[in-house]
Amino acid sequence: MTTFEIIKKTHFAVVTIFFLIYLIKTALLLANKNEELQSFTKKVKILEMLVSFLFLATGVYLMFQLPEIKPLLIIKITIVFLSIPLAVVGFKKANKGLATLAFVLILGAFGIGEMMKNKKAVVTENAVNADGSINAQELYSANCKSCHGDNGKLNMAGAFDLSTTQLGNDSIASIILNGRNTMPKVNGLTQEQAQAIAAYVNTNIKGK
Repeated sequence: MTTFEIIKKTHFAVVTIFFLIYLIKTALLLANKNEELQSFTKKVKILEMLVSFLFLATGVYLMFQLPEIKPLLIIKITIVFLSIPLAVVGFKKANKGLATLAFVLILGAFGIGEMMKNKKAVVTENAVNADGSINAQELYSANCKSCHGDNGKLNMAGAFDLSTTQLGNDSIASIILNGRNTMPKVNGLTQEQAQAIAAYVNTNIKGK
């Protein structure tokens, strides 16, 4: 398992714990169970601090591993940074409105993170040659180059070194269409286009 994969799994774990902590705290506050809320807050204080730190640290690391910063990611980061101070003030002052808003923002950031797991295919006019055949190099450049690079060795965002792949065309096409490990599935490509990219990888990138 690569460093990127370890940190990505760690990030998902701490985000889930962070979400559950605030779910419980919000539920207790809304139910007017102040004593239970204070008791729970004391018990998870150190855990919450550790999780919050890991949440931000792993998130920053993963962000700088991405080939590009997309608007959706910026929105997610903004939401997270807005939710934390709102939550702190909300629970400190027992303000149900602020605490609920903070939880809704955290939930929204979690949802955006899930949405970003899939990648939308880029199919330009140049993806089809004059004779109607598939331009595999263009499809590779538009959809794979940002993480794998021209020679397959870029390794951005935990991308596998395609120059060393031992996979056949069918296996590569399946990974493109369905995703695997850190690679999200690419939505919008046909089976034929995925096969063309796979053939391009094995013919023009593998072993070079």
